[in-house]
Amino acid sequence: MHAFMALILKLLGRRANFRRHPIAFTVIDAFFSSWSSRNPKPTSYSNPNLCAQCVETNQFDDSEHGFERVKETGVKKSSADCRENYYFDDSNDESEGVEGESDSDDDLRVLNMVNTKQLQKGEDFMRVEGDEDELRHPLVKEVCRVIDLGSSWTPKLEGELRHLLRSLKPQQVCAVLSSQVDERVALKFFYWADRQWRYRHDQIVYYAMLNVLSKTKLCQGARRVLRLMLRRGIQCWPEAFGCVMISYSRAGNIKKAMRVLYLMQKAGVEPNLSICNTTIHILVKGNGLEKALRFLNRMQIVGIEPNAVTYNCLIKGYCDTHQIEDALQLIAKMPFNGCLPDKVSYYTVMGFLCKEKRIKEVRELMEKMLKVSKLLPDQVTYNTLIHMLSKHGHGDEALEFLREAEERGFLVDKVGYSAIIHSFCQEGRIDMAKELVSEMFSKGCNPDVVTFTTVINGFCRIGDVDEARKLLQQMEKHGCKPNTVSYTAFLNGLCRNGKSAEAREMMTSSEEEWWTPNAITYSVVMHGLRRDGKLSEACDLVKEMVSMGLFPTPVEINLLIQSLCREGRVNDAKKFMEGCLHKGCAVTVVNFTTVIHGFCQKDDLDAALSLLDDMYLSNKHPDTFTYTTVINALGRKGRIEEAIELTKKMLQKGLVPSPVTYRTIIHRFCEQGRVEDLLKLLEKMLSRQECRTAYNQVIEKLCSFGNLNEAYKLLGKILRTASRIDAITCHMLMESYLGKGIPLLSYKVACRMFNRNLIPDLKLCEKVSKRLMLEGKADEADKLMLRFVERGCILPQHPQNVQS
Repeated sequence: MHAFMALILKLLGRRANFRRHPIAFTVIDAFFSSWSSRNPKPTSYSNPNLCAQCVETNQFDDSEHGFERVKETGVKKSSADCRENYYFDDSNDESEGVEGESDSDDDLRVLNMVNTKQLQKGEDFMRVEGDEDELRHPLVKEVCRVIDLGSSWTPKLEGELRHLLRSLKPQQVCAVLSSQVDERVALKFFYWADRQWRYRHDQIVYYAMLNVLSKTKLCQGARRVLRLMLRRGIQCWPEAFGCVMISYSRAGNIKKAMRVLYLMQKAGVEPNLSICNTTIHILVKGNGLEKALRFLNRMQIVGIEPNAVTYNCLIKGYCDTHQIEDALQLIAKMPFNGCLPDKVSYYTVMGFLCKEKRIKEVRELMEKMLKVSKLLPDQVTYNTLIHMLSKHGHGDEALEFLREAEERGFLVDKVGYSAIIHSFCQEGRIDMAKELVSEMFSKGCNPDVVTFTTVINGFCRIGDVDEARKLLQQMEKHGCKPNTVSYTAFLNGLCRNGKSAEAREMMTSSEEEWWTPNAITYSVVMHGLRRDGKLSEACDLVKEMVSMGLFPTPVEINLLIQSLCREGRVNDAKKFMEGCLHKGCAVTVVNFTTVIHGFCQKDDLDAALSLLDDMYLSNKHPDTFTYTTVINALGRKGRIEEAIELTKKMLQKGLVPSPVTYRTIIHRFCEQGRVEDLLKLLEKMLSRQECRTAYNQVIEKLCSFGNLNEAYKLLGKILRTASRIDAITCHMLMESYLGKGIPLLSYKVACRMFNRNLIPDLKLCEKVSKRLMLEGKADEADKLMLRFVERGCILPQHPQNVQS
């Protein structure tokens, strides 16, 4: 018995030691960690600033590369389909968390859990090295190869993968997850492995999976993994919750990202500086700067001292909201708060100043960085400024910083030169670009293919194709062989200068020049042929493109279809579209609608209706715009009954009428005088989708077609709300009556407006009053003006106001 108790106490001691030394997870590529390298490599395992560092690698790039890459990841198809569906129910994720909106300060309550004594002790994280070696391990490569065969999986392959899984170490499983191009494949493999017999995920595998998902918009999957960890009693550190928060924020759901804090509070996990930095970063990205500042104050109250990462997030928030003075004040206050600003703090503000063309203040801030913060400008500083200035079109200023960097002994590489050259080429200053290229040769910094391609593109932009051709031929003399991008830039210049035939010939002889056209090359030449009116050649080029395994986009297909339809070659457009569809191109509803519109323009409605039916056979369901196009054509030809049936069919399909649909139907039905049919159809359409101005449009159209009696009958439909739009419609009806010489009915419309507490236009009513006086209806004229006097619109003691 005593031996058993001793064993229990020993195990408990080991567990306590494990809690003091937890296994953390792989650090995400850090933005704030280092600016000394252009391609920072990920380090290993946890860091107090971990989650807040999951931001873009370029703080000054407005394109949000991280988020754009996630968009691409979210739409591409998985490269592995493991024969089984590993879907999971996300219904619980929607309702998880505490009620209430994240706009309140309830999110700050999680900081109440902070144990100040524990914070003072600090946290000791175990580091695991060798990730890059694991990626090259034969077992890892073999597992990835089997996963990539997902489209042709067999039970034999699955058994092979199961056997390999049991031989993998936890670090190797992490390497398999991180090496997947499609993160959804990694998640499927994670769940598949979790279901296998005699295998259980190690703790670091869960963190590696969360690390992978934090770089995507797969927020529900990240939350599922976290909930699985909680249910299985796996130690969860704040960084795990931070990964889920980042995934939600990438998906654009800031509220649910903040609700993860409640889940952390519910799990009894104390917040640390890492999760606080993550929270501030997410709030700033979600335009919640004020709340981020309140969160910072709460952090300091409970004893969590912010670091440079915390302040840099807030500085970025100030810059994003154009509060540059507040950003500078925050940098000035950082030393008094026990945290010195780093170069990133200054780079963030410099980037904003470059974008706003405030170059003088950039130099002042650079001097302040040196004098006040004792931060010496280094090569990274100058490279950053050169790229920022060049990006925003300040080539001269970027060149000044390049000269200054060289005077101080820093080496500006060909990338920096290329950025300035690109800026000059964008401005059409090709002479300056050529001088810089010559300077690069004189300094032994030989231009690469990117630099030459930039200058070639610059020549093409100003229409000097001959010089671009010479430079393309001279590249090999300088030891730089032109690539596909170089040739594509030159072909684009030829096409834009009306030389698409020459561009087509160059593509034909591409094999002789040892370069291979890509999809962009084909697209450039195809559009050039299209602009030059050589539509048959453009269609043939698309066929050649498809035969090479390259597919045009739906937009490119649509542009060619539109060009064919404009020349009246609708049948050719249809054949071209059907050919693209049969060869596997991405033909969309928009392409079908374009061809249908072409048939409608030629009044070939039977062909348009036939193609509309063919869409269902091709599994392309018509949308509202497709139906509206055909309905408009039917109404124009007087085939109202067919238009009615087609509208009903559209509503039965669950499609919502658009404002264009309402305008089209109202115009065509009023034109044909089918008011009763129109009103019945409008009731059905309005039951599907409300249109506030539908009856206003009907009255105005009836007035334009001279059907005033029907317009007057519908007056009650619009006077129920008495809005400004209704007043405009009533005025149009009154003017129509005046134009017809019936001022008495104009008077009645004005009276109905007064009865609905809607004041008609005074000048218009004065015209009505004068016409009534001329027709001997003085009582009605006086009553109309008296209505204005009663409402205080004109003074009774100044009758001249009436006869203005």
